[in-house]
Amino acid sequence: MRIVFGLVLLAGLALAGFAVYMAQNYIGAYQSALEQERSKAIESVPVQEIYVATRAIDYGEQIMPEDMALMPWPKQTLPDTFFDAENPLNAEGAPVRVALRQIEKNEAFMEIKVSEPGADAGLTSRLERGQRAFAIKVDVATGVSGFLRPSDRVDVYWTGRVRGNGPDLPNGDVTKLIETGIKLIAIDQTSETETTDATIARTVTVAATPQQVASLAQAQSTGRLSLSLMGRNDDTVAEVIEVDQRSLLGLREREPEAKAQSIQVCTIRTRKAGEIIETPIPCTN
Repeated sequence: MRIVFGLVLLAGLALAGFAVYMAQNYIGAYQSALEQERSKAIESVPVQEIYVATRAIDYGEQIMPEDMALMPWPKQTLPDTFFDAENPLNAEGAPVRVALRQIEKNEAFMEIKVSEPGADAGLTSRLERGQRAFAIKVDVATGVSGFLRPSDRVDVYWTGRVRGNGPDLPNGDVTKLIETGIKLIAIDQTSETETTDATIARTVTVAATPQQVASLAQAQSTGRLSLSLMGRNDDTVAEVIEVDQRSLLGLREREPEAKAQSIQVCTIRTRKAGEIIETPIPCTN
């Protein structure tokens, strides 16, 4: 009986070993076929290795070497700007960069999303050459009810009182478009672009040239500024717009009525038999 039991046990072990062997061969063949298919896909789709994020990176975080890796990326879908082995994100010995906006895992690093080496994530990194940052006071009405976000573009309108003495000058309250397509770089004390909460801002910071800054400062000190949000894909240029009370209500200024010129009549008086007779004669100056 023991001999039979031992033979059955040996047969079971042999069958189990054979099953494991067959399973290993099957899994190995499957992995080999999978690798072949992957290599064929890579060969059929041209790719280029670029740096992508290995974790989610928040705004203002430093981008360390362990936060990036070279990954194959289809050449047809490469972003406009990217970093690769020839143009590394963090060159050896150079200061690290910081994220200018939230970067998701496996997202490609782009120049617009990272700062210059050693720079911070402050407003200076958002200003282009020749631009200055300028703050505009707003409220719930002039600030588009809290729907403004950094990187939005706005038109700026000035409303104030003008006293014109000439016939061609406006007189009274006037609203005029003074700047168009001004880019917002911060709302209150935040420059994050990924926020989705609507908040009533008290100040917005715009990127403008020194000439525009002077115009905005003069306008803000002499009247009230209002912002009008532009569409993200709107590339139209607004024309010169100026509205006063007369044009708003469709009123025209009355022209002074011309006085009717009186006809001057000259006469000569003569007396005949106690009667005075007036005779018209041509007037002479």
